[in-house]
Amino acid sequence: MRNGQLRRMESFSFPSRSIDPATGEVTLDYALTGPDGELRFTETVTLPVPSAPPTPQARETLDRVLELLHLAAGVSYYKAAAPPRLLLPAPLGEAATALVTALYTKGLAEYAYRNDLPHVLELVPTVPPGRPAEPAAVDTSDRRPLSAVGGGKDSIVSLEALRRAGFDPVPFSVNPNHIITSVFDASGLTPLAARRRIDPALLELNAAGARNGHVPVTAINSLIAVATAVLHGLGPVVMSNERSASDPNLVWNGHEVNHQWSKGVEAEGLLRAALAGHAGLTEPYFSLLRPLSELHIARLFARFTRYDAVVTSCNAAFKLRDPSARWCGDCPKCRFIFLALAPFMPRERLVRIFGTDLLADPAQTPGYLELLGLEAHKPFECVGEVEESVVALGLVAEHPDWRDAAVVQTLRAAIPTEAWQAARSSDVFTPSGPHFVPPAYAKAVTAIS
Repeated sequence: MRNGQLRRMESFSFPSRSIDPATGEVTLDYALTGPDGELRFTETVTLPVPSAPPTPQARETLDRVLELLHLAAGVSYYKAAAPPRLLLPAPLGEAATALVTALYTKGLAEYAYRNDLPHVLELVPTVPPGRPAEPAAVDTSDRRPLSAVGGGKDSIVSLEALRRAGFDPVPFSVNPNHIITSVFDASGLTPLAARRRIDPALLELNAAGARNGHVPVTAINSLIAVATAVLHGLGPVVMSNERSASDPNLVWNGHEVNHQWSKGVEAEGLLRAALAGHAGLTEPYFSLLRPLSELHIARLFARFTRYDAVVTSCNAAFKLRDPSARWCGDCPKCRFIFLALAPFMPRERLVRIFGTDLLADPAQTPGYLELLGLEAHKPFECVGEVEESVVALGLVAEHPDWRDAAVVQTLRAAIPTEAWQAARSSDVFTPSGPHFVPPAYAKAVTAIS
């Protein structure tokens, strides 16, 4: 189908979904419809099969979680055409409708901004009349948590905090690659993993020039994690999203655009409410690190050396041809993580982790100026707030290992006096802000602080 035909699409719908209990394979069907016909897609998610079959109650809860997953994963296919109508397949309660609406508007805000599609920000789903049956309440808060692992410092801190507080976490990932597998091995814990397969037809459309862009993938993977936890009789899914994930990159057409929206506290609250209202789960999902800043998490991570040879927070590293490479060394994420860790590690250790010294390379200066808010807006990446970058720079500027580094000296001279003064009065190491951490889990971070 040509791009012109794609752009004439009028609606996006969700024809069907199914699960094969024997294999754990979930199929999610989607359709774009317009005057030139219908375009179908099928996504496949394969959940790990438990050793014992789930109870009837667990099967019912799982079906309701998969209904939410079906709606959430559709963003990947909707964006190929961005039609004006989003046709939901069945009645939804208020909380589930609010989640879906936010996923297709706020979750696609960066996509809308980059493709100049302001109508996406105002999208209102068409929901069939009626109300779904009320789910039975399911409290799994006293069971082992499923701890999502992405291979970076944040999820490692959560995993170790849970372990040291006695929660016996089960590591989990969607489509784990060699980097995540190495983190699993370093943890010494037995993980679970799920597989998500995008329909190849979508990838072909993208290669041919269809509209493309960032989607709220954290929300999709979170629902896959919750489905896995339900299927295996586990407790809450524990994420590792920090408070700066809620900080927007810019405002466009009166709407905040946040690359990390589905990692933010608003998305977390919407997902929790939808899982409670639609699936009956009373404590399904939360981020353990939500009250903490990126710098606070970096300071905690520096205390664990067992992951130095496997950790990476670089998204580009997953696409590098060299399987041994863990950091690209030239992206906003690499620059920020290097700066965030520098105050808390000897220079030799940090350079060994990254394989390069970013603060000694003058070519990195323009990228750091963006992180510091001195040029353009905060990069569309999973990086901390501008204030955190300024505070980190202030710390390394006084650190004997780093104060003479070329980039540090250049950046130090570029920071306005008022920014330095604000940074010195800021306390980024005090937990703050809204969060959903259950009281029973509050001790986990304290255990490693």
